[in-house]
Amino acid sequence: MTATARTKERKTSVDVVFETLYSAINNLEMLPGDKISEAEIAAQFGVSRQPVRDAFSRLANLGLLLIQPQKATEVKRFSRREIAKSRFVRMSVESEVMRRAAQNATAATKTALDANLAQQALAVEAGSYEKFGKLDYAFHNILCKTAKVDFAFELISAEKANVDRLCMLSLSKEDRMPELLEDHTKIAEHVSAGDAEGAVAIGRIHLARLDATIDAIFKDKPDYFEP
Repeated sequence: MTATARTKERKTSVDVVFETLYSAINNLEMLPGDKISEAEIAAQFGVSRQPVRDAFSRLANLGLLLIQPQKATEVKRFSRREIAKSRFVRMSVESEVMRRAAQNATAATKTALDANLAQQALAVEAGSYEKFGKLDYAFHNILCKTAKVDFAFELISAEKANVDRLCMLSLSKEDRMPELLEDHTKIAEHVSAGDAEGAVAIGRIHLARLDATIDAIFKDKPDYFEP
């Protein structure tokens, strides 16, 4: 086997392990504080420990795993400080995105947003949290492209990833999807109408909806959070 072939095979193994664990962590199949063994994961996937180590590193960079020398790797607990930071960054960036999207909105923008919202409504009706989450990302991507700052979507996605697990707890425990869909619908209406500040105002309400959920989860499951 050539070096190129080995590299390609290794990359594929890393991707498979990473994507499987990423999904399991975000869907709460693996809970904050759960221990995870490099050796056990390697055996489970039938690969050497190196691709598992690389996948762990990628997950740690996303703030999903905590890797500590001489200690067991574990699913990272929530940090209230990191949550606050992520939401501050998101609100700052998304406010500007929505302002610019409203300034640049066209008939094609409305068509794209309406199509996305129709799919969100189907996900709500089906009770599909995973599908709704993907459509949520797509919704923000449309706004970034309309705003002509598509690079902002990478930053928004990174910050959203920091709270996705909390969002999943919110969706599954409180069935908040209809409320979130209503927010998205209002944001889309304001953007399509060229009402920048109206969109920003709804965006602030949208992000603030997680406050009560965070407090409730912290009270009910304090072990999910860093001390």
